[in-house]
Amino acid sequence: MRLVSTLATAAALLVAAPALAALAPGAKAPDFTTRGAIAGKVFTVHLAEQLKKGPVVLYFFPAAYTGGCNAEAHAFAEAIPAFTKAGGTVIGMSADNVETLSKFSAEKCAGKFAVASAGPNVIKGYDVALGKQIAGRDITKRTSYVIAKDGRVAFVHDDMNPAEHVATTLAAVQKLTGK
Repeated sequence: MRLVSTLATAAALLVAAPALAALAPGAKAPDFTTRGAIAGKVFTVHLAEQLKKGPVVLYFFPAAYTGGCNAEAHAFAEAIPAFTKAGGTVIGMSADNVETLSKFSAEKCAGKFAVASAGPNVIKGYDVALGKQIAGRDITKRTSYVIAKDGRVAFVHDDMNPAEHVATTLAAVQKLTGK
């Protein structure tokens, strides 16, 4: 009976444990080109080009104009001066269309950083599919990656709670750059 109880407890813990992102630190981050917006202006976002400037914080969020995503975008916007001082670039990513993200970039991101549309290949490559849909489109998990200038994942924060994404990614960028 004790063995059955121990196995049941272990199984419950495994089910309750948060899912880990597929890209562990040290993995090569998949390059991509997509459309995004900053301050309402649409442009092409190419990860490799952004990495030439320094580390990139690629933070995936479920959907624009939802409570947690609005709060997270505001928190990142407030922290942009610290990310810039540390040499990092922030890019928000969701499966939202570019038109929605263009408005979101101006309103909720205060025009301070880019948000870009993550298509199916980007979602799969970064293993951020939540497995749910809103209005017929996939939504992503809330996962933040810090990608070093060499294109390798330096840090991952995979948590649906938006509270720690800004602080943990900023600390990771500061550690990478020594700034």
